[in-house]
Amino acid sequence: MKHSSRRDFIKTSAGVLGMAMVGSSFEFAKYTPLLSFSTLGCPKWDFNTVMDVASKNGYKGIEIRGVQGELDLTKVPIFSKENIATTMKMMQDRGLKFSDLGSSAAMHLPEGAERQKNLDDAKRFIDLAQQLDCPNVRVFPNNLPKEQDREATLALIAKGLTTLGDYAKGGKVTVVLESHGELIYVADLKKVMEMAEHPHVGLVWDIHNMWSVTKETPAQVYPALKKYIRHTHIKDANIVDGKIHYVLMGTGESPIFEGVDILYKNNYPGYYSFEWEKLWHPEIDEPEVAIPAYSKTMQEHFSKLG
Repeated sequence: MKHSSRRDFIKTSAGVLGMAMVGSSFEFAKYTPLLSFSTLGCPKWDFNTVMDVASKNGYKGIEIRGVQGELDLTKVPIFSKENIATTMKMMQDRGLKFSDLGSSAAMHLPEGAERQKNLDDAKRFIDLAQQLDCPNVRVFPNNLPKEQDREATLALIAKGLTTLGDYAKGGKVTVVLESHGELIYVADLKKVMEMAEHPHVGLVWDIHNMWSVTKETPAQVYPALKKYIRHTHIKDANIVDGKIHYVLMGTGESPIFEGVDILYKNNYPGYYSFEWEKLWHPEIDEPEVAIPAYSKTMQEHFSKLG
């Protein structure tokens, strides 16, 4: 074999082998779903307990919706200028990340002082999320008031999202609108998200919030909204005499696993975040029961899908 031919052969063979190894690594790469839970489900726990329970039960993220009753996260001592570095280290030591900060900011309000206050509140949460290396800040639509023109309200919501998206530019935070309140029909959500098209604007898909009212199935919702979904809220419930009764994951009637399976099969990269509404519904199971049970149920379910 001539020297040049032998050299070409070696280079070609090395390339083929390299491609085979790359192909093999892709072939064996496994999608790993990320679990988080919202502190809405454990309103009495201190933050050390929140972190310890998360770490012990296989969670990778924590969604902050208040700490020990304080919903304005900028007033929570563990997030103060003096304590934030310590808080971040405690999270890192446990292999945890912040998945979302849940603000109460509402985007449906008409122009005026109250609307500006809500936008300013969301901006404070965006600033905090930047410091916490947290990818998402949740905001609400929230209502479609009868005294306001419906289309004008949808435009107001979209405008608020765009304003906040612009504020978040230059950082890693995305402002995510939850499918919540009266903005839960897929057509309305799609319209708002299209009007607010922005690299720092996305959606929290609360599967149960939508289905419990609209009866639109996850299979109908996901194709229309998938490009916007950055975060999820996962919960199960039964509807008795028109009222929602939250139950442990997998024991209710909502098509929650249909939504979970769709996300899984599409390699959804965000968190499957358990939203156990204990703060609003003190009668439901205690967090000591519900939070470990969610992780166990989800991990068993994912192992069957794997």
